[in-house]
Amino acid sequence: MLPSHQYVEGTILVADDQAANRELFDELLSSEGFNVLTAEDGASALENLNLVNIDLVLLDVMMPELNGFEVCTKIKANPETYLIPVVLVTALSAKQDRIEGIRVGADDFLTRPVDRTELLTRVRSLIKLKHRTDELERAESVLFALARSIEGKDPYTHGHCERLMNYSVSLGEHLGLPEEQVVALRRAGIVHDIGKVAVPDAILLKPAKLTAEEWALMKEHPVVGERICAPLKSFRSVLPIIRHHHEKLDGTGYPDGLRGDAIPVTARILQVVDVYDALTTERPYKPAFSMTDALETMKQEVAKGWWDPQIFSEFEQLVRSGTADFLSKGAATGH
Repeated sequence: MLPSHQYVEGTILVADDQAANRELFDELLSSEGFNVLTAEDGASALENLNLVNIDLVLLDVMMPELNGFEVCTKIKANPETYLIPVVLVTALSAKQDRIEGIRVGADDFLTRPVDRTELLTRVRSLIKLKHRTDELERAESVLFALARSIEGKDPYTHGHCERLMNYSVSLGEHLGLPEEQVVALRRAGIVHDIGKVAVPDAILLKPAKLTAEEWALMKEHPVVGERICAPLKSFRSVLPIIRHHHEKLDGTGYPDGLRGDAIPVTARILQVVDVYDALTTERPYKPAFSMTDALETMKQEVAKGWWDPQIFSEFEQLVRSGTADFLSKGAATGH
């Protein structure tokens, strides 16, 4: 038996219409400590993916009905499975086939006859990467759950995180932001107020005006939120949004009193949609504003120098057009 450090535990799905090939992969991989599942066609492979946690898929390209390219396309198009590494196994060495494999999202390729050492090396490498990705996903899930639990304390903010995620992503895409910044906006929409975990409920849920001391504590939540999320390297682009979504262009915001372009564009986007959502949501101290009243109020605040005028202008166009997730709650409910 090989020492445990020589293999990576994981579950591998082998899809091949030839029984001899399935048996060969099963023998090679099982002897190295992997759990191996087999499927005789593409449809069966997809069924297995819905039933079992799979760490890697070995797909024969030349299968009847659903071939390897088609199965890979379906795996990568499904949000539940797209992070699973897919290795295409083929007797074909034509450049065009590899290009097609890359196009459908394959993570690696193996050419028959399969070399045992090459197979194990690639499998181990991809499964290690998958396990790191799983750890990252779990860490993100914990943060998202914490953020939603904070939101859940206040019935008046129900759905706030989801709306901000949708609003800010739609606006970021409309403005032509790079994919990395759009992803950061999606995450920040959920976790932007996670620092409120350090704010006592008596302050967080207080319907009356906060005292100076209470307000000072409330204003610490962006810094606390940044500190909570800082250990995740994948949140590097999210941290500036968390810290600066309460800044104002004229420097009167918090926590750092940044002015103008010193405020990251992603934070300027989130603050605009955050204000809009707050205005169009009923709170203990006010009714929900209509779309028109909310935009008019924000227009006055833009004139005061609080929000980015260009971002607000683009945002207003999207809201009035009813594009995507910008159909206002007020307009939709007749408020």
